[in-house]
Amino acid sequence: MFEVMDRCPGGDLLDVGCGPGVFVRRVLDTRPGDFRIVAVDRSPAMILEAAGKTADAEVELVVGVAEALPFPDAGFDVVVAMGVLEYCDPVAVLRELERVVRPGGTVLVSMLNPLSPYRLFEWGVYWPLLRLLGRAEGLLGRSSGRRHCVPKSGIRALPAGWLWRRMREAGLCPVDVVHYDLTPAVPPFDRFLGKWTRRRELPADTVTRGLRRWMGTAYLVVATSPR
Repeated sequence: MFEVMDRCPGGDLLDVGCGPGVFVRRVLDTRPGDFRIVAVDRSPAMILEAAGKTADAEVELVVGVAEALPFPDAGFDVVVAMGVLEYCDPVAVLRELERVVRPGGTVLVSMLNPLSPYRLFEWGVYWPLLRLLGRAEGLLGRSSGRRHCVPKSGIRALPAGWLWRRMREAGLCPVDVVHYDLTPAVPPFDRFLGKWTRRRELPADTVTRGLRRWMGTAYLVVATSPR
């Protein structure tokens, strides 16, 4: 992510689905004065948290939804949507990102990688086993609050090729895909390995385009807006 950001000269930046403001804070710390930042999130609570993290800077914080951004056309040089498409209508969001970015601007979006060993094992083996264990515990009389279960997350994961095509259909020009959060571990062992690896580097900093990309549990697509 920040390897890509280093190639952006500056200007007006929009963070869609900003959450508690972690990305905005890092931009402020690593590129001070380079961007005029606007951040939007559907949750007022997240906007309040972001306000606390950015109280020392001039950042415009707005409550709004990614499928209908409350901004005029072609208003931003850089538009970022990290961890957003998993929870929204991705086609509608991509159209909005294309609408608000300026000609020649940059759009960065992330998505979970459904083809990673981690995701394939989690969804195809680990979660079904947890559900089966929960049913067995129910038959043995264990109360519902003490059974193993898989909470409904409401998230989706889409292959990079699918997202690339949807971005082109929205009017954007994808130019690069990088995979990140590289992990060879699968649930539940990732909990222990993750504690060790994350002491050394953040998931978003484990970026690759090479052979190790198969281990990436997520990926980032970089696109430009036609001039």
